[in-house]
Amino acid sequence: MICCLNPRCRKPINPDDVQVCQSCGETLTTLLRGRYRAVQPLGQGGFGRTYLALDQDRLNTRCVVKQFSPQMQGTKSLEKAVSLFNQEAVRLDELGEHPQIPTLLAYFEQDHYLYLVQQFVEGQNLLQELRQNGLFSELQIREILNDVLPVLRFIHQRQVIHRDITPTNILRRQGDNRLVLIDFGVAKHLTANEEGMQGGTKIGTEGYSPIEQFRSGKAYPASDIYSLGATCLHLLTATKPENLFDPLRGRWFWREHLIQRGTNVSDQLAGILARMMQDLVSDRYQYVDEVMRDLHADYFRPSLSAPPTTAVPPAVGKPPRGTSQKTSTSPSSTPRPPDLDRPFTSKPPTSQPSNLRSSSARPAHAEPSDSKPSADSKPPASVPSSSQPAAPRSTPARSPAKSWTKGWNCVHTLTGHSSWVTCVALSPTTPMVASSGLDDTVRIWNRETGQSLFTLAGHTRAVNAIAISPHGKTLVSGSDDYTIKTWNLVTGALSGTLTGHSRDVNAVTISLDGQLLISGGEDRTIKLWQMGTGTLLRTLFGVAGMIKSLATSPDGRLVVSGGLDNKIKLWSLQTGEQVQAWTGHHNSVNAVAVTPNSQVIVSGSKDKTIKVWNLQTGALLNTLSDHTRDVNTVAISPDEKTIFSGSSDTTIKLWDLNTGKLTATLSNHTDTVNAIAISADGKTFVSGSSDKTVKVWQLFD
Repeated sequence: MICCLNPRCRKPINPDDVQVCQSCGETLTTLLRGRYRAVQPLGQGGFGRTYLALDQDRLNTRCVVKQFSPQMQGTKSLEKAVSLFNQEAVRLDELGEHPQIPTLLAYFEQDHYLYLVQQFVEGQNLLQELRQNGLFSELQIREILNDVLPVLRFIHQRQVIHRDITPTNILRRQGDNRLVLIDFGVAKHLTANEEGMQGGTKIGTEGYSPIEQFRSGKAYPASDIYSLGATCLHLLTATKPENLFDPLRGRWFWREHLIQRGTNVSDQLAGILARMMQDLVSDRYQYVDEVMRDLHADYFRPSLSAPPTTAVPPAVGKPPRGTSQKTSTSPSSTPRPPDLDRPFTSKPPTSQPSNLRSSSARPAHAEPSDSKPSADSKPPASVPSSSQPAAPRSTPARSPAKSWTKGWNCVHTLTGHSSWVTCVALSPTTPMVASSGLDDTVRIWNRETGQSLFTLAGHTRAVNAIAISPHGKTLVSGSDDYTIKTWNLVTGALSGTLTGHSRDVNAVTISLDGQLLISGGEDRTIKLWQMGTGTLLRTLFGVAGMIKSLATSPDGRLVVSGGLDNKIKLWSLQTGEQVQAWTGHHNSVNAVAVTPNSQVIVSGSKDKTIKVWNLQTGALLNTLSDHTRDVNTVAISPDEKTIFSGSSDTTIKLWDLNTGKLTATLSNHTDTVNAIAISADGKTFVSGSSDKTVKVWQLFD
């Protein structure tokens, strides 16, 4: 079928073999921009139509095409509508690196219409789920908050306010069950009333948008927090928020509504929602981190007349600090959030032509270091000398001095990445730490001093995975740009670029003898490369889902993979054949690790569990359950006694490998923990997080 692109056509669907629309008589456009074929209308508003389309350059992959053809009168209204449609394209382009925001694929003009093409997200929105399944429980509301709040933090740090968060603008993606925030354009809410265009645009959805958006057209991070709270009320009660407020008394009565239905929620969650939805902007949570801290707190003291004191987060456009969750100030000292209508001053970092960026050239969104290095701080012998392009002279981000307690303590918080930290690796021969991020870079640090040494810049898209060779001289990195790069870890020079994957590279690992590099990615293949030469030795096929994680057995016989097919697979490094496939997880396998004696495999999954397997027999030895969200990373201590796990619930947990007993929970990160690496002596480990920090932990006896 083919769609007529006349926005006024009442029956736009036509057979493939016609050239003129059978309904309106308009000539049919077979392909937009020579590649996008509209096949079905998805919706229509004041700006025009949205179509489901097929991208012929990508094997007919489905995408969404938004057509701009506003039905409004007046030059000012039209100019504002065009401006906002352009802004939506710009925002999607800026924010598309986040996996829970649709990616902008194209933006162009054709036949006197503007078109915006973006990633298609298959799934239901939360309003559809409510109608299909009934009221949401408190646990489901907490899961929604845990999933959506980090997305809001991401966009707020980029000085974007969504302004239209509703149950219909949050989709549950069918493939991985994650929530996706959609509709970053406001043109569909415009009216032809030119008075509404004066000053800020008065815009929003009744019942979900706070009063400041309708009165003055202004919006703050707290405005989105209000809208998310209203969305939660609707899902909890199956009643529109405007029907849950008593204007005479100026109070919400949604809890009474729940009790009448024979249900209720905890005082903690009720207090959080109440503060999210205060009328006065200053009485609400000002930033997402404040909500997350109360949501994860062991207790909560609601006070609607005097909101609980919380740490004052940085201004919009600055990343949150992750070093302390206990510091508090008076609510009156909380700075007023900046107005979205004020011109933005912070810009994303620009790439430099050199592969090696000086650590002193801090990205625009990077957080300043917490303290200055001591006078006698020196880099390890293996780092570049002062004659190299990047001298290690930047300020280390070290935690304030404190008296250490027995157990694991965070000794350094390393800041410098301008986006999520995706992976970390430790050099086996020097005190170097490497970290990769969605900012397209790999950063090198001294873990003993917290010193930033240099930055490796060569990838054109996000870096997902890194590994350091056993001799400590080579680093490899895998990226969304479909390539693997090898770097000289002593000089920082780019040694080579390996091409062969046809999609994002998600995982890399190096065999214990340093001879093999193994990579896996979204193209559902595992590739074996010769270290040193970069020669592709073998491609392993037969993977049902994309690869998320790889680990080699220390005895050099096997590579273990985990991915979206929910299985753990074992492959022979000698023959390339699949020798085992284990099923036990109920969702994608995000992480795998093998004990030093090659006897046990540990896996972490999106199903929130960690499983322990006998590598020889495939028997499931234990299932560890305490994380409340996805388990993204697992690591095993060199003495084979402890499992380390990191999760989207922002925690790191330590488990006894033999008994499965939870021995410790570390909660210093303020966002998803994506990676953990342990030193050879087992006394230090590092963690990387979506809060943009790397933390160095030491064991104190």
